[in-house]
Amino acid sequence: MVGVYVSNSSRKEPHYQEMEEAGEIRERPTEVVVHKVEAPPLRTSLSKMKLRLKETFFPDDPFRCFEGQPLKTKWALAAKYLFPILGWAPNYSLSLFKSDFISGLTIASLAIPQGISYAKLANLPPIIGLYSSFVPPLVYAVLGSSRDLAVGPVSIASLIMGSMLRQAVNPSADPLLFLQLAFTSTFFAGLFQASLGIFRLGFIIDFLSKATLVGFMAGAAIIVSLQQLKSLLGIVHFTNQMGLVPVMSSIFHRTNEWSWQTVLMGICFLVFLLLARHISLKRPKLFWVTAGAPLACVILSTLLVFLFKAQNHGISIIGKLKCGLNHPSWDKLLFDATYLGVVMKTGLVTGIISLTEGVAVGRTFASMKDYQVDGNKEMMAIGLMNIVGSCTSCYVTTGAFSRSAVNHNAGCKTAMSNIVMAITVMVTLLFLMPLFVYTPNVVLSAIIIAAVAGLIDIPAAYHIWKMDKIDFVVCLCAFLGVIFISVQDGLAIAVGISICRILLQTTRPKIVVLGNIRGTEIYRDLQQYKEARRIRGFLILAVEAPINFANTIYLKERVRRCIEEENVVEHEQAALRFVILDLSAVFTIDTSGIASLIELKKSMEKRDLELLFINPNGEVMEKLQRANNVHNFLGVDSLYLTIGEAVLSLSSLAKVSP
Repeated sequence: MVGVYVSNSSRKEPHYQEMEEAGEIRERPTEVVVHKVEAPPLRTSLSKMKLRLKETFFPDDPFRCFEGQPLKTKWALAAKYLFPILGWAPNYSLSLFKSDFISGLTIASLAIPQGISYAKLANLPPIIGLYSSFVPPLVYAVLGSSRDLAVGPVSIASLIMGSMLRQAVNPSADPLLFLQLAFTSTFFAGLFQASLGIFRLGFIIDFLSKATLVGFMAGAAIIVSLQQLKSLLGIVHFTNQMGLVPVMSSIFHRTNEWSWQTVLMGICFLVFLLLARHISLKRPKLFWVTAGAPLACVILSTLLVFLFKAQNHGISIIGKLKCGLNHPSWDKLLFDATYLGVVMKTGLVTGIISLTEGVAVGRTFASMKDYQVDGNKEMMAIGLMNIVGSCTSCYVTTGAFSRSAVNHNAGCKTAMSNIVMAITVMVTLLFLMPLFVYTPNVVLSAIIIAAVAGLIDIPAAYHIWKMDKIDFVVCLCAFLGVIFISVQDGLAIAVGISICRILLQTTRPKIVVLGNIRGTEIYRDLQQYKEARRIRGFLILAVEAPINFANTIYLKERVRRCIEEENVVEHEQAALRFVILDLSAVFTIDTSGIASLIELKKSMEKRDLELLFINPNGEVMEKLQRANNVHNFLGVDSLYLTIGEAVLSLSSLAKVSP
């Protein structure tokens, strides 16, 4: 359709008079002008493919700053892009360092007890947790783009790694092999994370919706807490399984191993930690209470055990820890075919979870301070620091929310706070390790429970319930799957349901019947807007989804059903003459979709109905034109820019009173 201009001749006067009397137009038009539906500018298939790939893999257009710049400037910009530290280091000042120094010391006081505790959660030697708070933060400070992210091991990734690797190797029976598998899993996690960033595939982690993460985190927090009951109750023989039922069964079948001294100490320190967390939540300015509470617990409990010789009264302690910095561990990477499957699977799962947490935390604090965090650069930074970490006796690390919150509240200005934290941990590794000999395991368990308590977000789950019941089902499935089956299976179930929901939305696109709002040229959903009413002789439908091979059959059946329903409504009124399909929301269409529209138009003609299309966008219009050149199915009055123009023009031409 090139455009239609219809002047108001005498044969159309009765029609407009009736419309005026019905109140459907505010004044009598002297002429009806139908605007042309413009075709998109001609582009080659190569240019369209380049645009599509650019929007898929480079939505942030990172190369725009290179345009028009001399070669020397381009090299400088490329270096800053690859190494964000070059962007802030040249202008670094003493005042910035003072803020970062305080922040670094603060998060170090939290990182030391957490590192030891989370290594224990992953069934690894405590020293590995401290190593993981030393090398990875240094790598991130050079490559990362977030100012607030504090790097180190996290509870969820530690739990997943420990539980998945324990299915292949018993950490007590063969600790060296278990350690090798942990390093190798970390290597694959880093490789996967860095690959997502390098190949710009960050959209993959978007499949972990908020509902999935809320349910998964809550379930994992409960599993983590239940696992800590072994140390909190002083049980020696404990189940290796992670599910709720076997853990609770093991607890109540081992009541003879409970130690009242351990229980008393654990409850006291757990209450202290939860109270400190509550104070910080109520008064954010007292963030240092939460930050210093774990280290205070470690120091106080270690002194109590040392003074009262509590290790001789049923309270287990960490024992001797070797001083020194990270030893190279590239020779411990194990690519044996026997364990290759389990380490790759473990690396994939822990990599996705830790990457999701790190990127989400970085973006959260970036939005609070109004600066930009590049998701793909973050993936590369987190991936490379895990690859380097796997070669320096570290296991999976990322940006932890609790540690980053403390870093943010402490007033950090740049990633230098990570360097200060790493140096503090290095000093601890070199000189202070003998001080942790008498640290009781029960306090480490209390620290873990207090840390993961914040992962159970009941208000968020309630909000999901109020907003979207399907999302709540996804959340609930993730939660129940984690606590009753396993951590990785619960996550897989939730992701599977989310993908099924996306497929359902694709295969069953929303199609709504539109009506006119009296006295206007506005057309809206009849079910949503009670004042909207049908136009006699017209069936106006809006398709609110892409049209592709997956939904063409449903689209045709749905349109036919709407026609049958319309005929029932209007069987005593004016007969249905026109079916209008509003394609404004259809941003893409494939060959099957075009074929279905052609078939639909032919089917309408057999019923003495005219099918019209409203406002097809560039891609849809281009394909309609190509199909029309072959099949010649578009008539003169088949395309309109707006529904209002289509109704007025067709009513005028056909002398149909709506």
